[in-house]
Amino acid sequence: MLNAVDLFCGSGGVTQGLRAGGWRVVVACDNDPVASSTYRINHETTRFVEGDIQSGDTVDAIVRSIGDKKIHLVVICAPCQPFSSQNRHRGNDKREQLIIRALAVVAQIKPALVFFENVPGLASPAYRNIVTEVHLELKELGYFVSEPIVRDAADFGVPQRRRRCIMLAAKSPAALVAFADADVSCDPKTVYSAIADLPKLQSGQASEEDILHRARMHQPIAIERLRYIPHDGGSRSSLPAHLELNCHKGKATSFSDVYGRMAWQRVAPTLTTGCTDLTRGRFAHPEQDRAITMREAARLQTFPDRYHFMGQPGQISRQIGNAVPPAMIQAFLPAFEAALSVGPM
Repeated sequence: MLNAVDLFCGSGGVTQGLRAGGWRVVVACDNDPVASSTYRINHETTRFVEGDIQSGDTVDAIVRSIGDKKIHLVVICAPCQPFSSQNRHRGNDKREQLIIRALAVVAQIKPALVFFENVPGLASPAYRNIVTEVHLELKELGYFVSEPIVRDAADFGVPQRRRRCIMLAAKSPAALVAFADADVSCDPKTVYSAIADLPKLQSGQASEEDILHRARMHQPIAIERLRYIPHDGGSRSSLPAHLELNCHKGKATSFSDVYGRMAWQRVAPTLTTGCTDLTRGRFAHPEQDRAITMREAARLQTFPDRYHFMGQPGQISRQIGNAVPPAMIQAFLPAFEAALSVGPM
């Protein structure tokens, strides 16, 4: 069995994808207590370390949990907010260093592969210094590292437009070539294929069978706006003048996705931590007059319905929006295995 370590694991999207493909996740680490509760309840066989990766004690606990097991892959999905274009503290955010601090684990356990996943901003010139430092530290540890490239999760079986920056480190150039040459793209999946079978809900209604399929209670003015927005992809551009928000008047292209509906036969927009809020993006249901539910968001992130999320609704939406889609990681497994087949372990 192939063994992995999941750093900055959050609620467990990476681990879910790895396990679905037959891998074993030996240990995972995160410092968010609510996401950690979600991880633990879904992945009871994985050793879990709750702590700050910048702490030597946390690194030591991870290494102890691994013991003498051979680790084939370490996944580093450091918090993406420091590299987001919407971060007001870009270039002066201490969290930028977390991706580098995680290499302390790599230095001790020396896995065959190290995979990095983050927002596209990491590949921008603004963060070249971070990427260069990652390259230099891994080179000193005996790794070859690919350049960061941006891919869309929609190409890997995720019914969502979600552009991500990825990098791979391996112990030979041949392994990097094998990873890049592996054709792991999948047929596109649509919003319809992901959520159309779920019970219909009105504002404020909840499914009796599924605690996550619960519609927000919207104000009457929000419902009135939604009734003017065409089904299946409509936007707030259809609102009459008296229903426009004051902050949107005369700004047709500014925050144009707010109050927008998803389209059945397309992928969803990028889900964020506000993915169940009409005012945070194109998060209205394609035809029902409400925002998508937590269950619909979880499906668009490719979590199976059996996956349990801990916390209050806002905390759950945050976990879902922050997650790495399990289907994306599972799609990459043949590429990881191709790299392992040619490179030194």
